[in-house]
Amino acid sequence: MTLVKIKERYPDYSEEFLNGKDFKGYSVYADTSDNKVGTVEDALVDEAGQIRYFVIDTGFWIFGKKVLLPVGRARLDFNNEKLFALGLRSKDQVEALPKYDNDTVVDYDYEERVRTGYRTQQPKASYDRNSYRYENDRDLYDMNEQNHGMMKLYEERLIANKDRHKTGEVVVNKSVETQTATVSVPVETERVVIERRTPSDSGQPVAPGSATFQGGEVARMELYEKTADIRKEAFVREEVAIRKEVDRDTVTAEETIRREELKTDTNGEPIVKR
Repeated sequence: MTLVKIKERYPDYSEEFLNGKDFKGYSVYADTSDNKVGTVEDALVDEAGQIRYFVIDTGFWIFGKKVLLPVGRARLDFNNEKLFALGLRSKDQVEALPKYDNDTVVDYDYEERVRTGYRTQQPKASYDRNSYRYENDRDLYDMNEQNHGMMKLYEERLIANKDRHKTGEVVVNKSVETQTATVSVPVETERVVIERRTPSDSGQPVAPGSATFQGGEVARMELYEKTADIRKEAFVREEVAIRKEVDRDTVTAEETIRREELKTDTNGEPIVKR
């Protein structure tokens, strides 16, 4: 889980969460004593926006060393600008904690070394680097009203948005395909048939004067034929309409979200305003 400095996540955290106050520079005291051990330099938040550690500069106690203090072990006094490091009691304990620098990679192994330095009891459930959650160590990371009175409580929500992405493209065009077509057309051709026949009265004399002999007699007959007139013409075969249709569906997502609840422990019968 990636941790970043609070100002990188919330540039206006002082106005947004602390009513204009800022814990940076607060004096740090060992446990609940008046023994000043350093100052608050920064805070680290996780991906969900939760403060997980305060960065403590122990220059007053152990020169030149900065360490991380789990938020559950911090009690903030905004009125007197103090932070009490609960459970931090000795220099040996601080010297055993891993050193923190601005370029320190706060990964699982580093955090385990920090947690080991503050734990008073082992988590009930076993875990590894893939299964560990801050909820495993509530005494180290819980933020309560008594110790963090001015800090807001957070909850995670699922935010659903829609993004429009291009999933494909359809290109429609025309191409010309050729094929050989066959058509049959009946045609007619006229021709002249000349028949020479012998009449039935062949050999009989004709009446005197009825036979005229003259040249130049002509018989005419016109001949016709039908030929095929084959040509190509274009016709509309079909129409293609192009449009888009939207198919709608519902996407359901399920995720585990967290919410901080305020717990108040009282003794006697005080008046508690909620």
